[in-house]
Amino acid sequence: MRALVFEEFGGPLTVRSVPEPGPAPDGVVVQVGASGICRSDWHGWSGHDPDVVLPHVPGHELAGTVAAVGDRVRNWSVGDRVTVPFVCACGHCPPCREGAGQVCLHQTQPGFTHWGSLAEHVAVDAADVNLVALPDGMPFATAAGLGCRFATAFRAVTGVGRVAPGEWVAVHGCGGVGLSAVQVAVAAGARVVAVDVSPGALELAAACGAEHLVDGTADDVPAAVAELTGGGAHVSLDALGAAVTCVNSIRSLRRRGRHVQVGLLPPAVGRPEVPMEVVIAGELAVLGSHGMAAADYPAMLSLIEAGRLHPELLVTRRLGLDDAGAALAAVGREPGIAVVTSF
Repeated sequence: MRALVFEEFGGPLTVRSVPEPGPAPDGVVVQVGASGICRSDWHGWSGHDPDVVLPHVPGHELAGTVAAVGDRVRNWSVGDRVTVPFVCACGHCPPCREGAGQVCLHQTQPGFTHWGSLAEHVAVDAADVNLVALPDGMPFATAAGLGCRFATAFRAVTGVGRVAPGEWVAVHGCGGVGLSAVQVAVAAGARVVAVDVSPGALELAAACGAEHLVDGTADDVPAAVAELTGGGAHVSLDALGAAVTCVNSIRSLRRRGRHVQVGLLPPAVGRPEVPMEVVIAGELAVLGSHGMAAADYPAMLSLIEAGRLHPELLVTRRLGLDDAGAALAAVGREPGIAVVTSF
């Protein structure tokens, strides 16, 4: 099959022929219909993820059609239209039994623990736990962004941040996750302040419903957020994953506010100096959010089908696999979500 491959961290990304995967006994192989290109893929290519073994095929935001089924799979058949969360759970460990597959102790992740979806086919383990059926009318390009960015933002805003109608939400970083968070927060009845260094990203945030826009290069971002919200956000999300956005998010909160860390913060990009004196004095909650389990998708999909959420608006570029390498290396330089739709 054709796949995007890199053989050294930060090295060339080339399309070449590699062996097709086969299904594990409890898994499936998906013929990829679309695969998003995400900042997490950039982290893997850059050598920030210890699970990545070279040579490697990146890609973890996928949608497509089941092409082969393992002997122990019970609920899925060849031809089913599916997507998957970016964290694939085992279904058996204590967190999985508690319904928290997104923090599974034995998780697998296409594009990290094994070859990913920037290829014609990708293997998915524990299919009965991890596959999500797609609504008939949902294009693969739209569905591809659900598994990481949109689903991650949905749970971060509604499940972890527990955003309530009328609350102020600050979103720091308006890439795919941040723009998704803006949409979800607005749909939940919140008022949103969007922060980014890119005018184009801020324009998209406004189109997604952000009420106020803040230039992320401003001298005092938290002060700007506090002024716009009358004392600070009730919930603030670092949707980028950088030391400065993490600290700004925490400092943007009002008393007893909730900070949700969504963007990855591997040590290689620098550890933030969390202002614990501010956390203590304001009785702030500092929370982490790591994707969303497949079992939690129905609530999100029902809102999409009802027209209250529009993930399709975030897809700004459709690419061929031959252009995926350049797009991956340049993640974050253009607003919106790039999706590979031809292989």
